[in-house]
Amino acid sequence: MPEPHKDERPLSDRIAADLRKAIKRGDWEPGFRVPSNADLCEQYETSNVTIQRAIKILKDERFLEGQSGVGVFVRSTPAQTINPAHYIAPAEPGQPYRWLTEATKRNQSSKYKMLKVAEEVPPLEVRRVLHLAEGETAMLRSRIGFLDERPAELVHSYYPVELARGTRLADRRLIPGGSPKLLLDMGYPTRAQEDSVDARPATTEEYLALEIPRDVPVLDIFRVVYSDDEKPIEVTLLVKPSHRFKMGYRVEMP
Repeated sequence: MPEPHKDERPLSDRIAADLRKAIKRGDWEPGFRVPSNADLCEQYETSNVTIQRAIKILKDERFLEGQSGVGVFVRSTPAQTINPAHYIAPAEPGQPYRWLTEATKRNQSSKYKMLKVAEEVPPLEVRRVLHLAEGETAMLRSRIGFLDERPAELVHSYYPVELARGTRLADRRLIPGGSPKLLLDMGYPTRAQEDSVDARPATTEEYLALEIPRDVPVLDIFRVVYSDDEKPIEVTLLVKPSHRFKMGYRVEMP
């Protein structure tokens, strides 16, 4: 029989995990004053030094905020739930991409910054979806999305080259109304979207671009957009900082 799995992490890390869960689940609401070190020492039967280390971890991760001479409090802004279903439909004529209009509804400022547009050989998982042979290219559009002037997502979207060449998909400028509207106008309406969500440590690119604090993981979304006849017209690798965002899905019963 294998030995039972043990949690051999430092106690400060384990305490931080407990408190982090309380914050992310909403048990400790924004602005909640964290119990005193003495109370936490008693609760976890440990030393003040260990509690201080746990609190520092959560401060570094920006879950907690210290107020000099007052105490330590849960950050004022909770993790924001992003519902991908809100962005599937093409923008209305003359309107910007739905990611931007949805931000406006939440009283947030928003913008995208283009990083790169080029024909490149995509990662293997993208090639498989687009049915590309080894060495074949796709059109890549890379960008960073900002909410309230803070980086919110790093996006790498790939399109079949035969579909993208000679269109705004191959243009470094932002697309009026976003890619769903352009693809619709090109005769490729969105019929379905499929997401696969994972959590993992950030790469250096993601750590810098998204200003990831400490060792906070990122949400890694692999998204495929299908048009008529299950044709894949867009494959997106979307990364978001998990301390600021969580994904929300609603499934209707048939």
